[in-house]
Amino acid sequence: MNIELIPHHPVWIVEYSILSYYSFCYNFYRFCFENYSEFFFRCIRQLRYLCWECLIIFCLLLQRKLPVETVYIDIKDSAVGWHAIKDMVVRGAPAIAISAALSLAVELVHRDYANESAEDAFVYLQNRLNYLTSSRPTAVNLVDASTKLQDVAREAVLLSSQAGFVFEAYVEAAENMLVADIATNKAIGENGANHLLSVSQESRGSKGLNILTHCNTGSLATAGYGTALGVIRSLHSLRKLEAVFLTETRPYNQGSRLTAYELVHEKIPATLVADSAAASLQMAGRVDAVIVGADRIAANGDTANKIGTYSLALAAFHHGIPFYVAAPLTSIDISLPSGNRIEIEQRSPVELTHSHGGHGPQIAATGISVWNPAFDVTPAKLITAIITEKGIICKKDGCADFDIQAFISGAANPSSSVKVVQANGPVFESDVTFNAELNHNKYFPLDEISLLSYIESVPKLAERLGGNKSHWKLREVGDGNLNYVFIVIGPAGSFVVKQALPYVRCVGESWPLSLDRSYYEANALKEHGLLSPEHVPEVYHFDYQMALTVMHYLEPPHIILRKGLLAGTVYPLLAEHMSDYMAKTLFNTSLVAIPTTIHKSRVAKFSGNVSLCRLTEQVIFSEPYMVAPNNHWTSPHLDEDAKAIRLDDQLKLEIAGLKAKFCESSQALIHGDLHTGSIMVTATSTQVIDPEFAFCGPMGFDVGAFLGNLLLAFFSQDGHASENDREDYKRWILQTVADSWNLFQKKFLALWETTWKDPGDAYPATIYNTANVRELVQKRYISQLFEDTLGFGAAKMIRRIVGIAHVEDLESITDKDVRAVCERRALNVAKLLLKERRNFSSIEQVLSTIQSIK
Repeated sequence: MNIELIPHHPVWIVEYSILSYYSFCYNFYRFCFENYSEFFFRCIRQLRYLCWECLIIFCLLLQRKLPVETVYIDIKDSAVGWHAIKDMVVRGAPAIAISAALSLAVELVHRDYANESAEDAFVYLQNRLNYLTSSRPTAVNLVDASTKLQDVAREAVLLSSQAGFVFEAYVEAAENMLVADIATNKAIGENGANHLLSVSQESRGSKGLNILTHCNTGSLATAGYGTALGVIRSLHSLRKLEAVFLTETRPYNQGSRLTAYELVHEKIPATLVADSAAASLQMAGRVDAVIVGADRIAANGDTANKIGTYSLALAAFHHGIPFYVAAPLTSIDISLPSGNRIEIEQRSPVELTHSHGGHGPQIAATGISVWNPAFDVTPAKLITAIITEKGIICKKDGCADFDIQAFISGAANPSSSVKVVQANGPVFESDVTFNAELNHNKYFPLDEISLLSYIESVPKLAERLGGNKSHWKLREVGDGNLNYVFIVIGPAGSFVVKQALPYVRCVGESWPLSLDRSYYEANALKEHGLLSPEHVPEVYHFDYQMALTVMHYLEPPHIILRKGLLAGTVYPLLAEHMSDYMAKTLFNTSLVAIPTTIHKSRVAKFSGNVSLCRLTEQVIFSEPYMVAPNNHWTSPHLDEDAKAIRLDDQLKLEIAGLKAKFCESSQALIHGDLHTGSIMVTATSTQVIDPEFAFCGPMGFDVGAFLGNLLLAFFSQDGHASENDREDYKRWILQTVADSWNLFQKKFLALWETTWKDPGDAYPATIYNTANVRELVQKRYISQLFEDTLGFGAAKMIRRIVGIAHVEDLESITDKDVRAVCERRALNVAKLLLKERRNFSSIEQVLSTIQSIK
C-alpha cells in the first residue's frame, strides 16, 4: 500500500484537520499502525495535505466498515479545538493534549505570517496554547503538552528570526506527539500486562485475569491504543484475559458508549455494569484487579481521574483487590506535592438533571441543586502501583505514598520526542531538544582563533558579519567574574559572543560551575525580551553544547552603567527605563498576571539553574556573616566592622529570613543579578544584559539589587570627588533611586489595573470584585515588595563590601583611608535597612535617613 492510492482532488487538499473522533480513529489509526506501520508513519507526516474525505475513501479501499454512530468534527483552528475539548467531544487526557496541539497546527498551516517575526510567532503560539489549556484544567497532559510546545517555540526563536521556522517547528513537534503517544501507550500496555501476570501467576495459575476498569482509556482517549485499556489489550493478546468488567461511568457514560464499543469491536469478552454495582461485583470475588487511567498524578501518587474512581479504589482496598493506575509520565505533575492541590473541574448541572449526559430531556425535578465534579482524587494509599511507559512505580515497604521523583530520576530518558533541529545545522551547533539528555561533551573554551572558525561554520552568523574571517575583528572584553565575552565586528555587521566557563572565572577551576547556566541566560533574554524589547538585546544564536550565546552588540557610546557612574555621567532616562523593564518583566511573569499552569511550567523550566542559585545563597546570604576564605575587605580599616557583622545576632536573624524567601519564593522570572554592571547605557538607551542567574524568585531581589548598587555608587562618590565636585551628582543618584522605585510602583500598579477583568490566578476577579478590595490588596502587595526590596538591596550592599566580589565603584578608590570611610557609611546604612526595613513606608523616608548617616 502506498500513498498514491489515496485520491487527490483540488477541493479536498485544502484542510489540515484533526478528527475529534469516537471510533474513526480506531478504525483508521490503529488498523494502519498494526497492518501498515511504515505507511502509517508516512501518512501521519503528510496529514496536512489531506482532508477527511480522502481518509474515508482510504478506509473504504481497505474495506473497513465505519460504525453507524461515527462522529466527525472538522477542527480548522484552535477555537474549534477548545470547544471540542470543553464540550467533551474529545475526552481522555492524552487525546485532549494531542487534539489541542494539532488544532493549533491546523490554524498555523493556513496562517499568513509574512509580516511577523519569530518573536511575534512565539507570542501568538503562547497565547493560543494558554487558551487551549483553559479548556480542561485538571488534565495535566494538556498542560504538559502546552509547556513542551512552548519550549519548542522558544528554542526555535533562538535558532531563527523567521516566523515560518517557529511555526514549522511547532507543527512538527505536534505531529511527533501523535506518533509518540501510541508508542508510549503500547509500552504501558506491555509493562502492565507483564507486571500483572508476574504478581498473579501463583494464585491464578493458567487462568486468565478478570479486570475491572472505569471511564474510557482506550484508543478513543489517546492517539489510537490506550493506557488502562492498553494493558487490557496486551493481556488479551497474550491470552491471559478472562473477562473485562466496565462501568457505565455516569453521568456522561464514557464506559457504556466508548469503552464498550472498543471492547466489542476488538472481540474482547466484556460485561457492562452500573457504577453502583462495582462494589458488589468485587465482593462477589469476580474481580482480580482494577485498572484505571489518570488525568493528573501528584508527586506522592494521589491521582485525579474520572468521578467514581475513588469509590472503586475504596471498594478494592476493602476487599483486598489490587488497584492500578495506568498513565504516561506526562500525566504526573511533580510540582504538586499531593492531590489536595489538584484543581477539580465542575461540570454543567444539566449532565445530571437531563438524560444522555445533558443532551436529552430533563428527568430531575426543576430547582434541585446539583454538585457535578468531573473528577475525584484517589489517595496514594489506596493505589497498589502506577504503570508507566518506563516501568512500574511501586511503594517502599511500609510507605503510604509513592516516591515518584526518585522513579523519574532513575528512569532512562523520561522525555518527550518533541524536537527542534536547526535547518542546515552547523558543525558546532547542538540540536535543541526539550528535556532531552543534552550534554557538553563537545565543549571547549574558545579563543580568538577558534572563535573565528566557529563563526565561519555558522552561516547565519557569518552572513551577519559579511566578508570572511580574514575581514573580522574581535576582542575579548569580559571583565566579569564568570564568563568570556567577545565583541566581533565585520564589514556588514557585528555581535557579541558570550561563552560560559565551567568554573568561576575570578576564582579558577577550584570553584566549578555548571555550563547549563548559559541555557537559562539565553531563555531569560528571550522571555524578558518579549516583555520589554526596548531594554533587552536581541539573541541571534544559541549553542547548548558550547554554552554559547550570540546577541546584539550594543555599540558605543553604550557603556556599562557602573563605569558611567564612576565617571559622574548623568543618565536622564535611567529611572524611566529601568522602572519600565522591571515592571513589565516582573509583573507579567507573576501570578498577578498569569495562571498557575503557565507560572509552574516556567518555575519548572528555570528550576534547573541550581548552581548559580546556590552561588547566590553562598556569597550573599551566608559567607559575609561567617568566617569564610572568600571574604575580604579593606584591612585593617574594616576588620572590626566585618567582625561586628559576624557577631550581630539580629542581623543574622534578618538575613536568614531573606535567604528563606530567596530559596522558597517563586514570585516571578527574575534577572537574578541586576546590578549596575549588568546594564548598558547611553543618554537615551538602557539595555539589561547577563541574566545567567535567572530563575523564578522574589521580585524584591531584582529591584533591591538595582537600587542597592545605585546606593553603593552614591557612597563611592566621595572617593572620586575633588573639592566636593560630586555633590550635585550624588543628589542625582539619590533622585534616581527615588524615581526608580516610585515609577516602578506606579507602572506595576498600572499594569495590574489593566488585568482586573482577566487576571492571573493570584487575585481572581470573582473574589476581588470591588475597587475597595482591589486597593487593599494592592497596598499590601506593594508594601511587602518594598520591604523585600530594602532587605535584598541591603544584603547586596553588605556582600559587596565584606564578601567575595566587590564593586569597582569602591575598589577603584586608591586611598584606602578614604575608601574605608565610604565603605563604612555604606555598611552602616545597609545594616540599618536590613534591620529596620519594616519601619520605612516610602523611598523618600529611606533617602532622608541615608543622608543623615555620617
